[in-house]
This record gives sequence, structure tokens and C-alpha cells, in this order.
Amino acid sequence: MTNNPLYIAFFWHMHQPYYKDPFTGVYMLPWVRLHGTKDYLDMVKILEEFPDIHQTFNLVPSLLEQLNDYTENSVKDRYLELTLLNPSDLTEEDRQFIIENFFLANWDNMIKPFPRYYKLLLKRGVRFTKSDIVRVSKYFTDSDIRDLQVLFNLSWIDPMFRNSDPFLKDLFEKEKDFTEEDKQLLMKKQFEILKEIIPEYKKMAQTGQVEYSVTPFYHPILPLLWDTDIARIATPDIKLPKKRFSHPEDAVKQIKMAVEYFEKIFGYKPAGMWPSEGSVSEDVVRAIGAEGIKWIATDEEVLSRTLGRPLRSPEGHLIDAPSLYKPHQFSNVSIFFRDHKLSDLIGFVYSGWKTQKAVDDFMDRLLQIRNTLPDDRAYVVPVILDGENAWEYYQNDGQDFLRGLYGALSNDSRFKTVTMSEFIGKHGYGDPLLGLHAGSWINANFKIWIGHEEDNLAWDYLAQTRDDLETFEKANPDRDTSEAWKAIYAAEGSDWNWWYGDEHSTETQEDFDELFRGYLMKVYRVIGKDIPNNLFIPILLEDRKVIPEMQIRGFIYPKIDGQVTTYFEWFQAAHIDVKMSGGSMHRSESLVSTIHYGFNKDNLYIRIDPVTPFIDLEEQIFIHVNIFHPCTRRIVFDSQETPPKATLYEKSLEEWVIVKSIQNVAIKDIFEIEIPFPDINAKENDEIHFSVDILRNGKLAGAPKEQGIFAGESMERCPCRGHITVIVPSPDYEKLMWY
Repeated sequence: MTNNPLYIAFFWHMHQPYYKDPFTGVYMLPWVRLHGTKDYLDMVKILEEFPDIHQTFNLVPSLLEQLNDYTENSVKDRYLELTLLNPSDLTEEDRQFIIENFFLANWDNMIKPFPRYYKLLLKRGVRFTKSDIVRVSKYFTDSDIRDLQVLFNLSWIDPMFRNSDPFLKDLFEKEKDFTEEDKQLLMKKQFEILKEIIPEYKKMAQTGQVEYSVTPFYHPILPLLWDTDIARIATPDIKLPKKRFSHPEDAVKQIKMAVEYFEKIFGYKPAGMWPSEGSVSEDVVRAIGAEGIKWIATDEEVLSRTLGRPLRSPEGHLIDAPSLYKPHQFSNVSIFFRDHKLSDLIGFVYSGWKTQKAVDDFMDRLLQIRNTLPDDRAYVVPVILDGENAWEYYQNDGQDFLRGLYGALSNDSRFKTVTMSEFIGKHGYGDPLLGLHAGSWINANFKIWIGHEEDNLAWDYLAQTRDDLETFEKANPDRDTSEAWKAIYAAEGSDWNWWYGDEHSTETQEDFDELFRGYLMKVYRVIGKDIPNNLFIPILLEDRKVIPEMQIRGFIYPKIDGQVTTYFEWFQAAHIDVKMSGGSMHRSESLVSTIHYGFNKDNLYIRIDPVTPFIDLEEQIFIHVNIFHPCTRRIVFDSQETPPKATLYEKSLEEWVIVKSIQNVAIKDIFEIEIPFPDINAKENDEIHFSVDILRNGKLAGAPKEQGIFAGESMERCPCRGHITVIVPSPDYEKLMWY
């Protein structure tokens, strides 16, 4: 290739998971807000300096919706709420959360450039346990906490804005001893940046320098929505979920919602689409084309599997460049196949190199590609990667590398950057493919999202919840279930399963687990059905059972009177600190302080200690003791019923049926109940799994009045995640404990 320029198609994928708590509306994690101030605006704004550089940006609708939520609906996230509070108003739990989580940034490139920030990190400790945080928090002053609040948010503002805005520049140079006014002005600046993002994208679209494509709304793996069995094409021996998930209508819906939302934001329909994680199959491409999409993109390994021959040697050298560096088409949709090596060099390698060396290496590789291609047609090199997460690993947030690369390309006539639509508009849609391999950008298979025990359990939960929603709709055709379907579509996103399994880990994977299960719980809440017990138990294997601070050490015989009669009556019981076992979905102020539980040879005993004595509560509350194993039963207690008694129910054919009354129950300062083992079908050595719900207001939707089952508004579940496990003792349990 000597006469024609080699076309380069840069494609930046902009995406964050859907972090919104389905019950509170508060965002559980701050990454949309923080990447908004660090990556989304500067990535397109830098192109104003290089008018000859044309690029494609892929915008996931659920990301755009979250950005709009921050700027138009004044939503908050947990990290934002704690940032805005004066350190003197923080609880001890809040302070510990800040000390643990406000160093979530690249230490070399985002913390060390701030000397005070780095000193605070060393004060916290680079390695720590939960108990370390409790101990260290005593040594963090209010001034330390305020500086940490400011520096965490300031480090997530791109250097482009920190250097050009006088206030942000002064704040950076001030370094420490920030004031509440400094903090409030910083957060105001943060939102000013967020509000610029979508208008700037719209402005740049009008110049023709950039093109925007879209991804299915909640970033699902479309082929797996179509049919989970398709995973066997790339991995024949993969272990699949128990329930086959096959809902092509959901895949189509996610595509339609994406196109409609994009048009709502930008005023026109997108021409292109990045199927989530580059995941394609023949059926999916046909469905995408049916919605008017002209081109898509995926990985080179998908093309290699489709053609049935390698594109690279075992050492990674290209042996079929002409096939890779042109679009192909299937079912009238043009397909670009990303250069895996070049894309990953930017995403994972060049960040550790000196800027000029990285730029020179990239340009040399482009020149080698150009020299190996024939002169028979125009060729294009698709460079496709995440447009946000890579830059925190670069010095100066990647600005030096991008400016160097864009400058080199602008000044070299042998290369020309294009958008995807520009290329196919001028050079055609490509040669047709007879078929298309079903796979993703990772190893041309779907093993990241299905096959592991945790992944498969998530698919089974999703399938069951969706089936239950459809069953409810058929029985209640007049009910509005739109919010339930929105929760299903959110739960279909790929991000939850990204963190399940062994492939990836993160400090916040418990939050992802809770969000996924939370969206499924939301479905049952909308349709007024009991939330299945399994959805309260983490899918993460290591996080299912709740371990008490103190184990059961012997039989107990407490007096059930709602008071701590003597210290020793519960002395040999186990107890759980509710705050320590709670999850991020329930980090609001707790009603319950601790749960104690124990037994003798005949009975299970449960005691609930509130933060404020129950007798001082003015409102009526309901306590549910949920038994999951060895049978499904529920004990319901009304705090205002006199004389006090609880009612035992068992579930039969979707209805709760009264079994008996339990008289040995009391509520005053504390709540206490005695539960005979036969009442819950528990025999010697059986495991009992239980949890406790505190509720107020209302009755269970759809339950006959005479059943008297109060479901109402959930105030708290204890433990928040998982269940408490008790093993029914033998009569000589205490004797065995002595040995």
C-alpha cells in the first residue's frame, strides 16, 4: 500500500454499570459522577485542538440516563452524601467508610501527585483489615477527614480542568487545610463539568468530526439473552445454568430502547452499535439490522473463528492483514473487527511507557501494517477500547499520550482518521460473510458471563424472576408492571456477571451482587409478591453465611419478658452486630443494634436489641421471623397486639396458612421469642436458616384480610445479606462442649 492513506478508526466505548439502588434511588457507587469529571468531557473536548482527527464514541444509554439523573434530577450517591457532610456531623460509621473508600483511585497517578492525599493514605495504611479501620479512625481529625473529602473529589477532576480553572488550580496548590467553603465550591465545579458533557457531545456532532454509536440499553450480552445455550458454540463443554434462558424479545427490546433513547437525546437515530462486550451472533445481528443500524463492531478473533482460519501466527504476528483491515457484512449490516493488539496496547500497556516511546511505537506499528497491505482498495484499522478506565493508569490522565498521538497522526499524510460511517459511506459496506461466529471480544466466547457457579446461579435467579413476572401478568392483565420490567432489563446487564466467577475482582463486588439481587427483588415488590428467600442470600460464594461475633457456647433458659432480666440469661447465646453484617444497600441508620440467638434441647430463642427501646417507639411495627430451612415458615408479631402473641404461618400453594399461635413472646425494651423446634419441623442436627424483618404500615398485597399477614414497608432486614444458621443440638450438647 503506497499511494492510499491507511485509515484509522478510533472507537471509544463510554460505559458504566447502572448503579441506582432500585428501592432508594440513591446511587450505590460514584463512578458515573467521577468518570464524568475525569473522562467523558475531556475525551471529546481535546479533539477541538486536532480538527483533522475524526473519531467514533460509543455511548451506552444507561450511562447517559445516569448522567442526566445527576444533572437534572439532583440524585446523589453514598460518596457524594458523605462528601457534603461536615466532618463534625459524621457518625463513626461514616468516618470509617470515608477512610476506607475515599482512596479508591490510582495511587501513583491520582494520589501521589497530591502530597497531603498521599500522607493521609500512609496514615490510613496501604494494607488494612476492617478492624484496622476502626482503630485508625480514632487518629483522623476533622481536618484530616475534610481534606480527604476534598482531595478524593479533586483527584477525579481531569488535569485539563484543574489547570485551566483558577479556583481548581488554587485548590490544588493549597494542598491541605481546606474549608467547608472550599469543599462546597469544589462540588459546585464538579457539577458544572457534568452539565457540560452532553451539550459538548451535541456540539461536536454538528462539526462532523465525531460520530456517536450506541449499545443496547442496559449493556446486556445479547446472544445470551437470545438463548443461553449459544454459549456452547464457542465452548462445547461449558456448564450451563439449570434453567435455559431464551428471550429474543428481551434482546430486541434492549436494542429498541437504546435507539429510542439515543434519538431522544441527540435528535437523530444512530447509524452504528457496539453490541455489549462485542458480543454477536447471527440472530442478534439480524435483530440489530432490523432496527436500522448500519454497522456494528466486534473483535478480530470473532472474524478468525468465522473464517475458520487464523489471522495471526502463534507469536501474534499478522498473517492475513487484508482480511482484518476491512469491514465485512452479514445480513446487510457492516461489521468492523477491532485490531486486538493495537487496542490493548493503548488500554493496558502504553500507560507504563514514556509518552514519546509509546507514540513512536504506535506509529511504527501503523506503518508496518500499511507496508504489508496491497494497493487494491482502501483499508481501515479499527482501534476499539474503553474510553474511560485506561486513563487513570497514565500520567496526566493520558493527556500527554493522546496529544502526542493525535499530533503525529495529523502531521502524517500516510494516515487518515475516520469515523465508521465515513469509511463505509465512501468505501462500501464490505464483503459478505456466509455466517458469523457467536462470541465476544474476550476469547471469542462468553465464559466471563456464564459457566461459573456464581454466573449460573445469577442466570437461574433472573430466569425464575422473569417467569414469575410473566405468570403474574397473565393473571393480572390490567396491572401496570412497567417498573417491574425495567428492573428485569436492568438485571439483564452484563456488569453483574462480570464480577461473578473467578475472572475479576473489585473492592466493591459486594455492591454489584446487591444491586443485581436488588433489581430482582424490585420485581416482586412491584407485583406485590413475597420476595423469595434466596434473593436475600449473596450469590458471591464466600459471602452467604453470616458469622456471629460470638458463637453459641451452651444451653440458655431466658425469661421471655421483653427485658434484660439478668446479664447471664443470654450469656451463652450467639450474637450478631447488625451494622457489621449490613450491606451498602442498607447503610442508612439502623433500627436494630444486635440480634442474639441460642437454644436448649427443646427451643430456639431469638432476641432483638433495638438502638432505641421498642417501648419508646410511637409507631406500630411488625416483626417477621423468616424460616428458610428445614421448612418455609414465617412468624409474624404485631407490636401493638395485646396480650402479645405471634402467629406462625406456613406457605402452601402460594398462600400463607395459619399453623398456630406462639404465646411465649414479649416486646418492651427488647424483643424476645421462644420457638419450639417441632413448630418449625427442626430435628436434631438439622440446620435452621433464618432472618428477621422489621416492617411498618400496610398489609401484604393480595393477601386475604383474614390471614392477618402484615408485609408493609420494610424498615430493615437482619442480617441484610445472607442468613443466620443454627444447628439443632442433641440433648447432651452441653456435655460435648466441655470436651
